[in-house]
Amino acid sequence: MVFQKTTVFLVCLAVALSAAAASDPHQIPRIEGEISVDAVLDEPAWKDALVLELDVEVQPGENIDPPVRTEVLLFYGENHFYAAFRAYDPDPSAIRARYSDRDRLWDDDWVALVLDTFDDARRSFDFFVNPLGIQADMIETTSGDGGPQWDAIWDSAGHIVDDGYIVEMAIPFSSLRFQPSKGDQIWGIDAVRSYPRNVTHKMGLFPRDRSNNCYLCQADRIQGFAGADPGHNMEFAPTVSAIQSEERTSFPDGPFEEVDSSVEAGLTARWGVTPNLNLSATINPDFSQIEADAAQLDINTQFSLFYPEKRPFFLEGFDYFQTPINAIYTRTLADPAWGVKAAGKVGRGAIGFFSVRDDVTNLLFPGPEGSTATSLDTASTGTVLRYRHDVGESSTVGGLITNREGADGYHNRLYGGDVDLRLTPTDTVRLQALGSQTQYSLDIAQNHDQPEDEFSGHAIEFFYIHQTRTFEVYGKYQEISPGFRADLGFVPQAGFAFYDTGYLYTWQQDDPDHWYNMIKVWLGYERTEDSDGSMLRSAPGTFIEYNGPLQSKFFAIVYFGKETYLGTEYDHRTINSALDIFPTGNVKLGLRILVGDQIDYAHARPGDRLRLVPSIEWFAGRHLNLDFSHIYENLDVDVGRLYTANLSELRTVYQFNRRAFVRLILQYADYEYEIENYSAPRDPEFKHLLTQLLFTYKVNPQTALYLGYSDNHRGDSQIDLTQLNRTAFFKIGYAWVP
Repeated sequence: MVFQKTTVFLVCLAVALSAAAASDPHQIPRIEGEISVDAVLDEPAWKDALVLELDVEVQPGENIDPPVRTEVLLFYGENHFYAAFRAYDPDPSAIRARYSDRDRLWDDDWVALVLDTFDDARRSFDFFVNPLGIQADMIETTSGDGGPQWDAIWDSAGHIVDDGYIVEMAIPFSSLRFQPSKGDQIWGIDAVRSYPRNVTHKMGLFPRDRSNNCYLCQADRIQGFAGADPGHNMEFAPTVSAIQSEERTSFPDGPFEEVDSSVEAGLTARWGVTPNLNLSATINPDFSQIEADAAQLDINTQFSLFYPEKRPFFLEGFDYFQTPINAIYTRTLADPAWGVKAAGKVGRGAIGFFSVRDDVTNLLFPGPEGSTATSLDTASTGTVLRYRHDVGESSTVGGLITNREGADGYHNRLYGGDVDLRLTPTDTVRLQALGSQTQYSLDIAQNHDQPEDEFSGHAIEFFYIHQTRTFEVYGKYQEISPGFRADLGFVPQAGFAFYDTGYLYTWQQDDPDHWYNMIKVWLGYERTEDSDGSMLRSAPGTFIEYNGPLQSKFFAIVYFGKETYLGTEYDHRTINSALDIFPTGNVKLGLRILVGDQIDYAHARPGDRLRLVPSIEWFAGRHLNLDFSHIYENLDVDVGRLYTANLSELRTVYQFNRRAFVRLILQYADYEYEIENYSAPRDPEFKHLLTQLLFTYKVNPQTALYLGYSDNHRGDSQIDLTQLNRTAFFKIGYAWVP
């Protein structure tokens, strides 16, 4: 009883403190003067700045005194928001700081500024800086959308000193969205410091109630910014790109023949139609992938593989287009000729729109037990309209329309609505319902076993979660009918219903020297049925998650179930585990193990799979990073070994300074097949090597120079690894703000 009363008291105290902060915001001063962003803080303006203390550790400790002291200094001028951090450290030699590309500082020490510029607890702009001034930024939303895909133009610097490090930020108002006002505004704010040592400590400005799933609702407030205006800013980003590509006329002995040699100019323009709504347009853009996708095994798979979007035009305003069902997946737009986009806030609403003309049409054909795909050298136009309206304190309702039109009568139209309801600080409900209408050309319909006439389908997803500081209970239902298509999204399975429910309990430990910091245990049940109600997968399961010393993380999930494929029921018993640990501050080790039942989909028979994924990342000083991972997998069936697959990836980066780096990526695959155990003839071995060498000089996300080379080698049991093609490419882009 005493424990319960104490817990209630602490929760009430935390809520009261948060409410007090909300009702009594800190006044942020406006100070004019020249500021040099150099992490020295010798300008007079810093002496008059608002100074706040990060005096609460929120992770792993729960609202306890922090292990180190941190101050944040804040003020604003005519065009910028300024912030500086003094991060004190008793042992500066232990500070983890490396030169890297932006958005890659997460294993370092870092500080962050979190700004809820509309003070509506729905969306924040987050700015991160490590002790050397390396940047990262993201948009964070209460619905879990957003993420590090967002890139803003701002300035930062960092400097390690005798008693810790200093970070300085200058964020242009033009890189933020907010409602301008002649009088004072109130913004939500948090300042965060990550302090990775034996464990990773996170510190902030205010205590967090872990039984309140709305983080931004608890944020501190700052008041000021009278007359500040993000402006009707314009930005032009012209690009020039060149490519020289050659391929063998016949493999493996044919000579190389030029397949592409071109120099192209492109232009992307952005205009702030209102202070909160941006319009973007692009003509003849260079949408080339600067970074090779992470290696994935593509052997014995049922469904198409997912690859994340990396292209800047699609990443801008990314969070406005997210919905529970993945109905928008811009990687399906392969070779755009032009595009227009609008995204931003309009009153209590958020709107996202884009229309893109694509010279290639990629199609995905989902089914209940697998998917197929094709790519057509015909153009199509894809258009998306997304609207979301704020309701109450932190809930939303939204709508979505997509349309894709192509040659020979092809079209795919999708429409629907969704709600995200925060019923209480611990209860959330999400619901989305979509419908689609699709018509394929006759050739596509006949060659890919699709309906020849126009057909329709629907998709529904419902999710409820009750979440407190110690436990959560949730339930999820998803139904996608056989005729549902989201050709501008990624829905690789159709004709099924999915049920998921579970209970999760969490133990937290404040003492960083304890043998654990957090332990989670889950019990749950998942079931998938086809459209006739027959079981596709039935899987009760349990997992344990552990965080402890040396920044160690261990996770293991066990399923005891059944799976049906082509009308036959198979055992589905698997153990999937993962371990990550920092034995030293410069070395990160990982190991993933997957073992258990696995169907041989090519022959519809049971098998036993073993997958091992060791990895090592070495930060060799401040400039060199080596990241190696390997995937080993084998599948045994009743007559013996079916295949053995090895897939290795090495990423080596030498970062000269904040702006320039050179990177080498090697991906090598070697698949060995026991051909006597296959029903169809095949070569017993497949080998593939991808090489990519890239030099980058980047002033900001839009002003950058890329110079690279890539090639592919292929081989089999009769042919040694032989070069198949080679490509050299060049791109330069410049962000001009008039």
